[in-house]
Amino acid sequence: MGKLFKKKKGYSDEDFEDDDDELETEDDEEEDDDIEDDEDEIDEDEDEEEAEEDNEDDEDEDDDEVEEDDEEEEYDEEEERRMYRRHRRIRNQIIAYSVVAIILAGIITGGVLVGKSISGRIQEKKQQEEIAKQLEEAEAQAAQEVVIEAPEATVEEPEEDYLGEVVDAYISEMPLEDKVAGLFFITPEALTGVDTVTQAGDGTQTALNENAVGGLVYFSDNIKDKDQLTEMLSNTVNMSKYPLFLAVDEEGGSVSRVANSSIEVIKVDDMATIGATGDTSAAYEAGVTIGSYLKELGFNVDFAPVADVVTDVDNSAIGNRSFGGEPEQVGTMVANMVEGLEGTGVSSCLKHFPGLGDTTEDTHDGRVATEKTLDEMRSTDFIPFQKGIESGADFVMVSHVIAAAIDDSGIPSSLSEKVVTDTLRNELGYDGIVITDALNMTAITDYYTSGEAAVMAVEAGVDMLLMPENYQEAYEAVLTAVQDGTISEERINESLTRIYRIKCADKLN
Repeated sequence: MGKLFKKKKGYSDEDFEDDDDELETEDDEEEDDDIEDDEDEIDEDEDEEEAEEDNEDDEDEDDDEVEEDDEEEEYDEEEERRMYRRHRRIRNQIIAYSVVAIILAGIITGGVLVGKSISGRIQEKKQQEEIAKQLEEAEAQAAQEVVIEAPEATVEEPEEDYLGEVVDAYISEMPLEDKVAGLFFITPEALTGVDTVTQAGDGTQTALNENAVGGLVYFSDNIKDKDQLTEMLSNTVNMSKYPLFLAVDEEGGSVSRVANSSIEVIKVDDMATIGATGDTSAAYEAGVTIGSYLKELGFNVDFAPVADVVTDVDNSAIGNRSFGGEPEQVGTMVANMVEGLEGTGVSSCLKHFPGLGDTTEDTHDGRVATEKTLDEMRSTDFIPFQKGIESGADFVMVSHVIAAAIDDSGIPSSLSEKVVTDTLRNELGYDGIVITDALNMTAITDYYTSGEAAVMAVEAGVDMLLMPENYQEAYEAVLTAVQDGTISEERINESLTRIYRIKCADKLN
C-alpha cells in the first residue's frame, strides 16, 4: 500500500477533459438540486466507498499482491477523479452562488439607495411646497394689512340713447325752413301779428304752420283768467306740428306774471326776501310752488331763477330779484330753486350770465358794461351759475352786458363767442340750451339790426333767440346765412339737438 501511494501521480484539468464531457450532463442535472442534498449525497457516497474499501482490503488481503496493487491503483485513480470532480463541482457551485449573492446584494443595495433618493426627493419637495405655502400665506397677510384691494373693474354696457333716436327722428324730417324757425322764442303777437293774443284760434294755427317757431313767451296782457289761459296754451300746443316751449317770467315777488294776475295761486316772495332768511330749503319750496301751478296751467318753461349776485340792492338794476350778495349762499339758493322747478316738470332758466348784479343801468334802456375782472367774476358771479348748472338747469340766459374782461371788442355778451362758447360752454362746462336775453332791448336794437343780431348770436354759439325786434327779418337773415354757407346746417342741427332733447324728454316717461 505504501508503494502505491508513493507512486500516485497528480492530475490536472487536462487529464479529465474527456471526463468533463461525459459529466456535463450529470453536472447540469446535479446543479439543479439543492446544495444541501448534493452535500448529503456526497457524504453518503464517501462513507459507503470508505466502507467498501475497508471491506475489500479485508477480503483481498490474501490475494495476489500484483493483482491487489492493480486493483488498488485503479481504485485510487477512480477515487482521485471522483474527489476532483466533487471539489470542482462544489467550487463551481460556490462561485455561482457567490455571483448570485453579489448580484442580489447589488440589487438590494441599489434599491435601497434609489428608495432613499426618491424618499429624499419627495421629502425635499414637500418641504419646498410647505415653505412656498408659508411664504404665500405671509405675503397674503401682509397685503391684507397694507393694501386695500381696488374693486374689480366692471365694464358697463352703454345704454341705448332712445332719446337721441327720438330727437334724430324729428330733426331728420324737418325742412331747413322749419329748422331755422325752431331756434326762435317769440311772443304770440310776433307770431300772429295780432296786437294782444288771449286765445289760440285759426290765426294761431295758420301762423304756426308757416312759422314752426321753437317757443312762445307770454306776459301779463295774455292772461285773463285760469280757464282762458289754460285753453289758450292747450290749443296752441295741439296746433303745433312740433313740440313747443311755452314760457313765462315767474320769479316770485314783483316779477310774477301769473301770481300777479287774477288767477289765484300761492304767492311766492321775491328772492331777496327768501335769501334774507338764510333758509336754503325755502328756495326749493319756492321752486316747487311756482313749478306746480305753472305746470297745471300748461307752461313748461319758467325764465327763473335770477342767479345774479347783488351786494347793493338799492344801486343795482336787478334789485330784490336776487337772493343776495354772498356768492355761496346765492348759489345754494339758486341750485335749490332749480331742483324745485325741474322736479315739477317745468324747465328752469338761470339768468343773466355772466352777471348783472353790480350794474346800475338796465339793458332794456341802453348799453351796459361791467368793470369786473375775470377773476372777480369767477369768485362771485360765476358761482351761482355753476351751482345751478350742476343742479340741472335746462336753460341759461345770456345778457347783453358788455364784459370787457372776457371780450374786449365791446360786443354784448349775448352776441360774443368768447362769452357764450369759450366761457359758458367750455369753462363752466354747460351743454344745455343757451338763450339770449330779449333781443328787442335797446342794448341791441340801438347798435344792430334784427338780422345782424340774430346771425351774430347763432355764430357765437347761442341755441335760441328770444324776442327779436323784428322776427321776420331775423328769421330771413339766419335762413339766408345757412343757405349761403355763412352758417352751416350742422351748426343749426347742433342747437336743435339740445332743444329737442329737452322737449322730448317727457316722451320717454
